[in-house]
Amino acid sequence: MGTISHAAATPAEDVTPAAVTAPAAARIGGPGTVLSEAQVTAFVAEQLAGVDLDGRSVCLVIPDGTRSCPLPLLLSAVHGALAGRVTRLTALVALGTHAAMGERELAAHLGHPEGGLAGRYPGLTVLNHAWWEPSTFVSLGTVPAERVGELSGGLLHQEVDVRLNRAVVEHDVALVLGPVFPHEVVGFSGGNKYFFPGVAGAEIIDLSHWLGALITSAEIIGTRGITPVRALINEAAAMIPARRLALCVVAQSGTGALHAAAFGTPEDAWAAAAEVSAETHVRYLDAPVRRVLSVMPEKYEDIWTAAKGFYKLEPVVADGGEVVLYAPHVRELAAMHPEIAEIGYHCRDYFTAQWDRFKGLHWGVLAHSTHLRGAGSYDPEHGERFRVTVTLATGIPEDVVRGANLNYLDPAEVDPAAFAADPDTMVVPQAGEVLYRLR
Repeated sequence: MGTISHAAATPAEDVTPAAVTAPAAARIGGPGTVLSEAQVTAFVAEQLAGVDLDGRSVCLVIPDGTRSCPLPLLLSAVHGALAGRVTRLTALVALGTHAAMGERELAAHLGHPEGGLAGRYPGLTVLNHAWWEPSTFVSLGTVPAERVGELSGGLLHQEVDVRLNRAVVEHDVALVLGPVFPHEVVGFSGGNKYFFPGVAGAEIIDLSHWLGALITSAEIIGTRGITPVRALINEAAAMIPARRLALCVVAQSGTGALHAAAFGTPEDAWAAAAEVSAETHVRYLDAPVRRVLSVMPEKYEDIWTAAKGFYKLEPVVADGGEVVLYAPHVRELAAMHPEIAEIGYHCRDYFTAQWDRFKGLHWGVLAHSTHLRGAGSYDPEHGERFRVTVTLATGIPEDVVRGANLNYLDPAEVDPAAFAADPDTMVVPQAGEVLYRLR
């Protein structure tokens, strides 16, 4: 195995908007804008008309159901601009390691009647990223340990095999299509993140997520510019043989409308969209709050995904405070990663202090553990000490919740109106996308 630096990680430099070089991407909209469907469709048509795609095969890398954006609008615009021009058009759902989407889910997600894909999108093939199937992948090569050390700021020194869904490699062009939000692992999501971890193999998923965990979610989330994790992702993406393009959008959280859309290389389109996301998806408070009730939408089906209600609120909770994830519909910790119930949720230092015990497990699972448990410390004599309490008010049995090292609250006892009436509590509806920070 490679080595880990146990020194305290420092966040990537927060690049202010004035310091960011203007990205070489076309963009419409902005923080104060809500785009019409006609504007979006015209923008997509114009941008794709300007790219030499005739006679090429194109793989669209699209989000799964846990990401908010008007996907039927975007996919219709892209399909309309490419149908008849390209030899083959495939949509690959970037599951990462989420559960596969079934026919009914995909139909709702893509905006066509169940069984009616060909009627809405003639000639389009839709694939789930089958991350559980080894034959899904092709290796693009490796990032050497020395280079990983450079990109990670010395936090990790391990060679990593860069495996990617072969559908991307077997098309001439890979076009990323999806939203940008503040993100707990990389700073802001989108762009090349749709390749890694979106349709990538376990090795680089584990490495990149553990790098984010070493820096910590609270430090990296909403960080502008190229974070160490983004740098690692970009390094891997440069190995993709297909031509890479991206349509990155900024969704109005809770409505599905768009503030902005940007087109260009994944690096440039992402940078243009991230500028807007930083202005629209971040709320600032003047003082910390004692308690947060994060009301989780039903699109988050387990704690693996619903944990975003903690990530996005941890920065504004006072020391000794509490985040309550209210999601009565959630009935399991992680549908695709049941081992989290055995590992439990712990702070970063719990793992780094006992690395020989944990290094053989999936680092992505360890990263998720630290992201939800938040800031804390560990020593063998006193055990773990946490900055905030994490409470689940879900359909998960109490013994499972407490066994995973989290606090339990019966969801039947939760009255959001009563929580809202408490001056020490902030209730956040539709939690999971907007980041809250202190000024």
